Amino acid sequence: MKISAKTMNALDEVLAHESGSNTGGRVTRVAIGEVDVKVIRERLKLSQEAFADRFGFPLATLKNWEQGRRSPEEAAKTLLRLIESQPKLVEREVRRARMVQAA
Repeated sequence: MKISAKTMNALDEVLAHESGSNTGGRVTRVAIGEVDVKVIRERLKLSQEAFADRFGFPLATLKNWEQGRRSPEEAAKTLLRLIESQPKLVEREVRRARMVQAA
């Protein structure tokens, strides 16, 4: 497969950016903001154990978030916001992923 010069230049730019060089490119970061895991869980009327199991979180992680010992990373915050707004969707996808793993 032949890689074009334009693609190679783009890859070089990505590598330069990752190493800390100023490439002149624009970087957009999205901050989710704080997420109150306990409030989300309580709105769904779930115990810690049920919430962790239903949505695929380790129970210890959930407890650490709720007790303030740790904070969810951005990806987890995104998932938690999705759970807050679309819990059935997330539950269905977690169930589907578990079925694939078990097969």
